[in-house]
Amino acid sequence: MSEITPEIVAQHGLTPDEYKLVLDIMGREPNLTELGIFSVMWSEHCSYKSSKKWLKTLPTKAPWVICGPGENAGVVDIGEGLAAIFKMESHNHPSFIEPYQGAATGVGGILRDVFTMGARPVANMNALRFGDPSHPKTRHLVAGVVAGIGGYGNCVGVPTIGGETNFHKSYNGNILVNAMTVGVAEADKIFYSAAAGVGNPVVYAGSKTGRDGIHGATMASAEFDEKSEEKRPTVQVGDPFTEKLLIEACLELMATDAIVAIQDMGAAGLTSSSFEMASKGGLGVELDLDRVPMREEGMTPYELMLSESQERMLMVLKPGKEDLARAIFHKWELDFAVIGHLTDSGRMVLKWHGDVVGDLPIDPLAMASPEYDRPYEIVRETRGIRSNEITEVPWPEALSKLMGCPDLASRRWIWEQYDHMVMGDTTQRPGGDAGVVRLHGSNRGLAVTTDCTPRYVESDPVEGGKQAVAEAWRNLTAVGARPLAITDNMNFGNPEKPVIMGQFVGACQGMAEACVTLDFPVVSGNVSLYNETQGQPIMPTPAIGAIGLIDDLDTMATIAFKDDDDIILVFGETLGERGAGWLAQSLYLRELLGREDGAPPPVDLAHERKVGDHVRGLIRARRVTACHDVSDGGLLVALTEMALAGGMGFEIKTDPGPRHAYLFGEDQGRYIVTVKETDVAAIVAEAEEAKVPVRVLGFTGGDHVVVDGVAGPAVAQLRAVNEAWMPAYMAGGEAVEHPGAPA
Repeated sequence: MSEITPEIVAQHGLTPDEYKLVLDIMGREPNLTELGIFSVMWSEHCSYKSSKKWLKTLPTKAPWVICGPGENAGVVDIGEGLAAIFKMESHNHPSFIEPYQGAATGVGGILRDVFTMGARPVANMNALRFGDPSHPKTRHLVAGVVAGIGGYGNCVGVPTIGGETNFHKSYNGNILVNAMTVGVAEADKIFYSAAAGVGNPVVYAGSKTGRDGIHGATMASAEFDEKSEEKRPTVQVGDPFTEKLLIEACLELMATDAIVAIQDMGAAGLTSSSFEMASKGGLGVELDLDRVPMREEGMTPYELMLSESQERMLMVLKPGKEDLARAIFHKWELDFAVIGHLTDSGRMVLKWHGDVVGDLPIDPLAMASPEYDRPYEIVRETRGIRSNEITEVPWPEALSKLMGCPDLASRRWIWEQYDHMVMGDTTQRPGGDAGVVRLHGSNRGLAVTTDCTPRYVESDPVEGGKQAVAEAWRNLTAVGARPLAITDNMNFGNPEKPVIMGQFVGACQGMAEACVTLDFPVVSGNVSLYNETQGQPIMPTPAIGAIGLIDDLDTMATIAFKDDDDIILVFGETLGERGAGWLAQSLYLRELLGREDGAPPPVDLAHERKVGDHVRGLIRARRVTACHDVSDGGLLVALTEMALAGGMGFEIKTDPGPRHAYLFGEDQGRYIVTVKETDVAAIVAEAEEAKVPVRVLGFTGGDHVVVDGVAGPAVAQLRAVNEAWMPAYMAGGEAVEHPGAPA
């Protein structure tokens, strides 16, 4: 009787057509170990079978790009002989099942993607999405995820310098935990994963292999159902102290000439790392699985190949370098074993106590993974909402409610659990437009941000995709950085549904257009599909992680108002109805009126580029005392965030027309800057000559927010509202129910 039944094939996530392809490739029926290898290699998580057709349309090249997608992380030249290496990756499903370990191992995995290329990690970021605060599971998930990120990152000793956290009911059954790491390496000492040299030893280093995480990649490639809790054994378990030792041991070995190729064991563990290295090098590999360091008794070849135990690396060494490498890893108290060698067979041969227990062709398996051109329907909402259709809440009341709502409330409760100052090079902490770290020993810095506005993407995937990239570009610009490149984390529902696939396709189209216009290539990324539970998808969330370079940190801008009587300018156009502002899909509409409708604000990329380049020039010339881009909540929210950061009030005048639209509309491509009064005339004249829209709004000072001569809330009162929500919510207080929460 056959060992492999249709039920076993289905349990491994392969369709009947995919299994037929397995049989064609193998020329025989696979054994269970071989089937498991096909299962993880062809999972959505590892093969990108539904998305790669569209990922290929994203722009990936620029003169400063050293290595684009296809390696562990992207690499860009940052001058003076250095390169920045960075990537963002999801750990969504594991974090919903087991929030602490899911988030912790997400951080550990993305760190390994970066240091496996020879970089010392210098900064972490994250992008988190949770369900409605009133949902019974949300508080537990927030607490676990934040503790996991802090627990791992803090112990490893890499600063977490920023991120974003949002709440929406669409994430009730499927939260998003996207982790990003940035590292720095010498540009001529980048390590890649392509194996080379027939006969060269294949070595294993790091932690022992256990049974945690088996079928993690397959689990991450399927929808959740009511039995999601039963998948807890598929969640990996991390040890940040071992990861710290692994970083130091790998970097020490990299300083020698011993390494030919190196790859971390992430999703699909030993299977994925060995196949990818051999396939990229056009070689075969033979592994003696009984030599793999094991944490548990009685492990099988199937378990060893599919385990996703953390803190493990696979390397190809130069012949004769085994003892050198072994000595380094043993010095750092890490396991080290020679577990195989490269061959010219083009096959993966697995041995267990001398017997062959697996024999698979490498390239046919790796290269022939299915590529689906799934049917799609791009649904784009085009209906704007006139301001007279939207109830005007008195602005002082609206401002107070917005500053205390879950999406705008202070995230201090979160980032105070992260060590954002370790390593001593953090020069802009969480709470600004972008985190900034000094390039050690210099006065140059890297700015890092993560951004996405899912409600825009759901309403119009193309405009939403554009806006996600533009918002990241804007946040880097607002601190004075020259934007360099992005990494994307594409979080979507079930791609087998045409509307969901259309969201993905539309977002790719918008992102590609933005990347081209803004000279902002995609150099790495991750796709996470099937983010839905019992048929209910998340809002489409193409999270963008981005980095930029600040050549002189003395010019870096922050959002805080600095002095009384600085003049407040707004650069960019308010393009909504009669110049009043775009309220459709705004937080004002959602949080105060409980509505989530209309088209998102359009993104004019040429205008975005012109305004951003002009503002960055002012920052670099040290003519700006503060800068903040206008995003969620509109103009008055952005001004209030600057006031809270600086501890002082402000006074502005509005244009004639609907005041709620002017103050809370979310028109894109805008920056608020403060300048000295003596510089205003020249700065305005230069902007007008350059055809960059600019308007004098008012001035800083006082203790209140003043609009058109009417004093609203005191800054201290707004600070109390803004700081109160999250601690009260996490303590189980009354803040669970928030004004205007979507039904």
